[in-house]
Amino acid sequence: MIFKDKTIGFAMTGSFCTFASVIKELEALAAEGANVLPIMSNTAYFTDTRFGKAEDFVKKLENITSNKVIFSVKDAEPIGPKALLDLLIIAPCTGNTLAKLANGITDTSVTMAAKAHMRNLRPTLIAVSTNDGLGNSAKNIGTLLNMKNIFFVPFGQDDSVKKPNSLVAKMNLIIPAADSALKGRQLQPVLK
Repeated sequence: MIFKDKTIGFAMTGSFCTFASVIKELEALAAEGANVLPIMSNTAYFTDTRFGKAEDFVKKLENITSNKVIFSVKDAEPIGPKALLDLLIIAPCTGNTLAKLANGITDTSVTMAAKAHMRNLRPTLIAVSTNDGLGNSAKNIGTLLNMKNIFFVPFGQDDSVKKPNSLVAKMNLIIPAADSALKGRQLQPVLK
């Protein structure tokens, strides 16, 4: 088991359409022996959508991981000083969160978890999911691709005809991308 004895933060932001596929990967990490600390942005934690009730997602994450969901800035802050994580995964990572990470804005539980974790020079893995990945978010993706200890789950266009600027990570590659990130390598090819 490649993740046995590893503590992995798994942070979810508000790209609700990807929650089902992302939770499947979180389950696989837990099955691989990882201690998974679930983290959700306020939007992800409190918002009911056509994809499901927030309360149901929270319960599911807590049942899978046997850990309480971290959803406040205050509760995410100790991740750094206590060096709690071997790896932080942000999946899905919205364009809003990409922008905050690229520009050092720390105003959500997820961005605080990332800031706190990155101070320890440990890997952060991003699974992008944004409708403006080839628009306004492109510069933020470029910035993050050039940052030390930041890695991406390979991604591509999800609907080049109807949503030509939209990018989404290949969520089924979270596990191999996490393994690569823990070894300090970017899973290739980045663009799928």
